[in-house]
Amino acid sequence: MPADPAAAMPPEPKPVTLATDVIPLGERAQRSILDHVVAVGDEAETTYLEVKSSLDLNSKAGVAKVAKFLLGAANRRPREAARHFHGYAVLVIGARKGSTPGVPRGVEAHELEDRLRPYLGSQFPAFEFGRIGVGDDREVLFVIAQPPQDGQPIFPCHKSFQRDDRRDSLEDGAVYVRGTSNTRPARAGELLALIERARGGGRAPIDLDVEILGSIGRVDGVDEVLERLYEFEEEEFSKQHEPETSTLASTSAFLARSILSVGRPPTAEERAARLDAWRSEKSAHIAHGREHFLGVGLPGVGIRVVSRDRFVAKPHLIVTFHGCEAFDYREADDADFEKVVEPVMRRHDPFGTGFDPGELRVTPRGYPVVWTNRGDDAEVVLTPDSFRPNVPWMSDQDDYVILARDPQARLVSVTWVLTEDGNDAVTRGELEVTTAELIDAADLFKTAFFKDE
Repeated sequence: MPADPAAAMPPEPKPVTLATDVIPLGERAQRSILDHVVAVGDEAETTYLEVKSSLDLNSKAGVAKVAKFLLGAANRRPREAARHFHGYAVLVIGARKGSTPGVPRGVEAHELEDRLRPYLGSQFPAFEFGRIGVGDDREVLFVIAQPPQDGQPIFPCHKSFQRDDRRDSLEDGAVYVRGTSNTRPARAGELLALIERARGGGRAPIDLDVEILGSIGRVDGVDEVLERLYEFEEEEFSKQHEPETSTLASTSAFLARSILSVGRPPTAEERAARLDAWRSEKSAHIAHGREHFLGVGLPGVGIRVVSRDRFVAKPHLIVTFHGCEAFDYREADDADFEKVVEPVMRRHDPFGTGFDPGELRVTPRGYPVVWTNRGDDAEVVLTPDSFRPNVPWMSDQDDYVILARDPQARLVSVTWVLTEDGNDAVTRGELEVTTAELIDAADLFKTAFFKDE
């Protein structure tokens, strides 16, 4: 039986995975990089790793190639560079797939630095230099570029070098960047990104003062008061057997309502069905009534922000009131008993719309304040155009009210998180806010809904 040709072939080498979460300055890290290059050859090349199988560092052409790599590595964006090798970039000289031919021993870092300076300029960041011997007179070299930093300027080439192959040439004044696996001239978007990098380091850290305006309410017995009000509504409805022309309305008003209504009072069966429907929706009605009650009864809350000595562009500030609830603020004149206690049977709407414009809260497009409840916390998001240096920015105090969930809480923890357009930094802060005096829900209800009595 003839031998299987595939069985006679040597097994393929296992792929070598390169760990890039290390700083490539020690011999162990550099040997790992070398092993990876020997395993995969040119496929190892990335934005942070370049490979040259041979290079004469005593020649202008060899020096120009190292200069081009360093220029490209210096013109990277810090956040992207930091994903690998902690921001460093490595040029390996003297290795290829399957072998390490090396270069002649004797290259000194300070000599290479002197040859590179005409291309890099006097303000160029220093680079690291490493070597691993591969024979009595040969070694593999590692040229290691420093991590780029916010605030660094763009690093242009300072001297031209011409070759027949333009890919190996350098142009005086050109800006080079690292591509996927090579160094090339920067494109427009890359230049703009480098300009932003240069601006970034000039920004001072954000120093923000956040102050809560108004008071965080504490109300005791809200659920009990609402429950009693709904029990009273049911009792009163059950006592009524027919529409009243009572003391609450004149005879003419009653007649007008009758004419505009369906023309007859509801039957006992209809009343019973309506009461059953009302009971089934009672929990939703109480929740809605609670919002209206507290929105009318509690004072509005706002936020005052001051950025110390710093312009903040298009800020996004999230302020979280821990252990609190937020409700839409309502003017005192908006107090409506029937929005707190849903009647078992509402008066007939002659227009049949069922729409209450008072419940519609309209905010202009782009309004810089949004509030919501998230879990057990109240969250307010502020998105003004800017915070100007040392100029207070304040939100209105007629947007929302804040209620502490625990009526016994004398202090509430408030945290905030700020991000700025075009800035990766996240600024955080925390403060404790003293709550208002504890109020009994029954007293608050009387004040808000029966203030004239």
